[in-house]
Amino acid sequence: MNGIIVINKPSDWTSHDVVAKLRGILHERRTGHGGTLDPMATGVLPVFVGRATRAVEFIENADKEYIAGIKLGCTTDTQDITGTVLTTSDVTVTKDDLLAVMPEFTGDISQIPPMYSAIKQNGKKLYELARKGIETERKPRNITIFELELLEFDGNEGKLRIVCSKGTYIRTLCHDIGARLGCGAVMSSLIRTRVGEFRLENAVNLEDVSESKLMAVDSVFANLPECRINAKQEKKCRNGCEFKLDVQDGKYRVYSGDGSFLMLGEVKDGVMKTVKSFFEVN
Repeated sequence: MNGIIVINKPSDWTSHDVVAKLRGILHERRTGHGGTLDPMATGVLPVFVGRATRAVEFIENADKEYIAGIKLGCTTDTQDITGTVLTTSDVTVTKDDLLAVMPEFTGDISQIPPMYSAIKQNGKKLYELARKGIETERKPRNITIFELELLEFDGNEGKLRIVCSKGTYIRTLCHDIGARLGCGAVMSSLIRTRVGEFRLENAVNLEDVSESKLMAVDSVFANLPECRINAKQEKKCRNGCEFKLDVQDGKYRVYSGDGSFLMLGEVKDGVMKTVKSFFEVN
């Protein structure tokens, strides 16, 4: 069994919980997810099954879109509403105040990862240290916020639409915006609406999971052009060898003459080489 199923992750489930559930439903040990979602978050969680797990690395690096709730006037140890409250303050922020600082959090920026995260430091996950009351210095990480839009704001709480790069912590973005406004803020809700080409409207609820809902692995690369190769080229492809191909330079979805997806390939100077193969190996 090979393929991808896009799950609409329910709240209070970890990403690992979802994978474990799908292993039981689909009876396939080779199952993994394409990008962790916090337990409180809902939305798009691509799960890769069988040989499709070879494509996980490509979706992990894809850009992502979120709808996040931001609550002003407090901070917590987890930077979201589930944590222990550290500070509270009166909020006198207007919509214009919030809009005025948002450009500072758009484009290439740096974030200090939260203590409640799975990043490892000296072999220990940060959240393991945080649960023991230990706070350690973290190095800033460079991320990109491609789009940051205010959808609504009532003077205390708002909704943000965020399109961002791999490695972005939306909790930290809310926290940092609150710090810039001088009143503090936490993430109050989070929905992931897109990961790469996979969107929330195409996601499946856990109770509706079945083998028939699996998508082909080449859907990860739907934004790339496709090319078909002949039998001689296919033999070289299956042996991991380069071969000549008269197409423009770039990355391609590569198919056999009968339409079977073989690999993600890259052409340079008229020569095709394998980036990652996806055909079954006997």
